[in-house]
Amino acid sequence: MKEFELKYGCNPNQKPSKIFMANGDDLPIEILCGKPGYINFLDAFNSWQLVKELKEALGLPAVTSFKHVSPTSAAVGIPLSDTLKKACFVDDIEGLDDSPLACAYARARGTDRMCSFGDWVALSDVCDVTTAKMIKREVSDGVIAPGYEPEALEILKSKRKGSYNIVKIDPDYVPEPTERKQVYGITFEQGRNNFEINKELLSNVVTANKDLPESAVRDLIISLITLKYTQSNSVCYAVDGQAIGVGAGQQSRIHCTRLAGSKADTWFLRQHEKVLNLPFKPDIGRPDRDNVIDGYINKNEEDVCADGNWQKYFTSQPSPLTDEEAKEFLAKQTDVALGSDAFFPFSDNIERAYRSGVKYIAEPGGSIRDDAVIECCDKYGIAMAFTGMRLFHH
Repeated sequence: MKEFELKYGCNPNQKPSKIFMANGDDLPIEILCGKPGYINFLDAFNSWQLVKELKEALGLPAVTSFKHVSPTSAAVGIPLSDTLKKACFVDDIEGLDDSPLACAYARARGTDRMCSFGDWVALSDVCDVTTAKMIKREVSDGVIAPGYEPEALEILKSKRKGSYNIVKIDPDYVPEPTERKQVYGITFEQGRNNFEINKELLSNVVTANKDLPESAVRDLIISLITLKYTQSNSVCYAVDGQAIGVGAGQQSRIHCTRLAGSKADTWFLRQHEKVLNLPFKPDIGRPDRDNVIDGYINKNEEDVCADGNWQKYFTSQPSPLTDEEAKEFLAKQTDVALGSDAFFPFSDNIERAYRSGVKYIAEPGGSIRDDAVIECCDKYGIAMAFTGMRLFHH
């Protein structure tokens, strides 16, 4: 296939639209079902790069959930605890522990379920039946993978009345070293960001605490590779083999850190006993449960526990999660890794990160205030590595 005509570009008025190889080669993909759109393919090709790099860096199956050209989360295939299975709505999946790919999907899709609503999924490995069953029951636009088991493919083809977007990509495809794009009719050209993120990148630990255990190295690598494909400015919290809070596209880095930190806090609090045991009515669907849980934790637009509201969602009136209970629960969380795509210009980022259990940090360094940032890390016993490499993505 030399080119694929799209319905329209980013918006319905942007026509004509297509994808093709500028050098005339065949596209490195097969469309097995559906008709992906312009933004679908932006998500597909960015997300595929992320999971491909994670698999190469850590040797584990990797999955990411993408929305509007940024990941909501990314994860590798580590088994989930019973508590995490329940928080991610996968405690009913038979054979989950037997599929590392399915475990990676459960983590990536279960991290920020509100942001993952209508996502694009990327799988580093051939899609198996267990993973396909989980994808089928979520609201999702499409999936990209290097292949699909026959039964898994049939499961996915039955999704959305047969219109679910399923893309197979050639895992051996290597893009040209130079990339180009146009803005306002003007062509931009640059070398592809082929910088390799690995353990050696974390060797320059600049804080008094030099201890980076293997689990922290793994989580920092996950954080940094996730940031490599996140719209800048961006900050990513990670723990236990998964990104748990991504702050993307903010002009101020402290806003990135706050946004990602609040998402990480919500992820932790989803595992609070009160949240796990909310008495939902049996007819409340998964997306609605996500919205209600977010409202219960963050006390957003609607007080879901109030008279006149709780009756819509629950079989009995739940007691609210108090600020004191949330603070006490979050204070127990630790060993969180944090990556930043550029240097921290002020120590306020460290102060905010510490509140969400951050113990390990990787950032490029190079700010005139590096000393103040290091001093703040030392105050909390945080180990911080300077990578020397910026990871802007636009």
